[in-house]
Amino acid sequence: MSLAKVFERVAGAGAPVEFTAYDGSSAGTAGPDGIRIHVRSPYAVSYLLRSPGALGLARAYVSGHLDVHGDLYTALSMMSRALGDLTPADRMRVLRGIIRDPLLRGAAATRLDPPPQEVPVNRLPLLGGGLRHSKRRDAQAISHHYDVSNTFYEWVLGPSMAYTCACFPTEDATLEQAQWHKHDLVARKLGLRAGMRLLDVGCGWGGMVMHAAKEYGVKALGVTLSKQQAEWAQKAIAEAGLSELAEVRHLDYRDVTEEGFDAISSIGLTEHVGKANLPAYFAFLHGKLRPRGRLLNHCITRPDNTEPPMRRQGFINRYVFPDGELEGPGHIISQMHDAGFEVRHEENLREHYARTLAGWCANLSANWDKAVAEVGQGTARVWLLYMAGSRLGFDRNWIQLHQILGVKLDADGRSGMPLRPEFEPPAPR
Repeated sequence: MSLAKVFERVAGAGAPVEFTAYDGSSAGTAGPDGIRIHVRSPYAVSYLLRSPGALGLARAYVSGHLDVHGDLYTALSMMSRALGDLTPADRMRVLRGIIRDPLLRGAAATRLDPPPQEVPVNRLPLLGGGLRHSKRRDAQAISHHYDVSNTFYEWVLGPSMAYTCACFPTEDATLEQAQWHKHDLVARKLGLRAGMRLLDVGCGWGGMVMHAAKEYGVKALGVTLSKQQAEWAQKAIAEAGLSELAEVRHLDYRDVTEEGFDAISSIGLTEHVGKANLPAYFAFLHGKLRPRGRLLNHCITRPDNTEPPMRRQGFINRYVFPDGELEGPGHIISQMHDAGFEVRHEENLREHYARTLAGWCANLSANWDKAVAEVGQGTARVWLLYMAGSRLGFDRNWIQLHQILGVKLDADGRSGMPLRPEFEPPAPR
């Protein structure tokens, strides 16, 4: 069997993808999208056979043993069969196909080290040591993901520097407009008004903090475990003339000492907390609010709690979000209730995140050469693969994005909420 034929068999016969290889072999037929996968080395076979389907293909792509020509999202969509685990029968068919070729047989028998961008998730010392979701280990995991390069993130995210799901108010809205609308939607759900105090946990580059200060006159504190994010945000706050109202600290949210906040936003942090720590997480946030204060929790979820959780050995955990954990929206709502919050509103922004990721992929592709020069080809490939794959996940409902609004009742059980929500329709800009 030719090298190209091996990969065609893995992807599934009939996939509209052309496979070519360095040995001159080819298989499959490209469809109208012109997707072509080029196998640059026989060692791609080793990654394929020794790792689950998605992880093996990711290792071959990140290490440069395999190239994708054409839109990566489209290629992944066409090769969705290969994104699942290879069954024992699949592996046997591939092995039978390469057994007569000494070069392929030798490559398949070679045990390669994972690419250097991969975090060895079973070896805790390489993640700073400590128990899962301890402060020390969380800091190392966040640093791995967010301390890549602020310049790199500027190219990928655009001027908003918002690394969370946008909310598109109209079909033709730009990514920047959608990120502004997301921050404003959060502000309106929280009922922000001038003179209030906001705590934004996991604040990233300070987008929500600056929006609350600039648009609503709120005194806002953001905290992040990424030192690079905090430094960038403080500089941006000063340049925007918002230092009297806005502040970002390099700090674990569990170390915030202030209390009595009018509102708390948590946009993209819950995924890093861990299922076992959700009760303590929501109890801590509940304790930081004044009576009738509101919490807006915005996080990625899995569609339900019946399917197995995200594999800790998979591509996302090894390359992108070490120690990340996704739960179903029902579980998160239950934990909020048990911590004392009354849940008043919930919505799924799944399709919005697919659009957001499409925008980020387009930004990275447009700045590809500069991005590779900044962070290296392996890291750039990790990010393009992760974002294209995540877009596919949101499109196909493998993952979701939920915003959940809760309120801390006062001693008499009063919420202070209006009779009907005031945050829709969207405020004009």
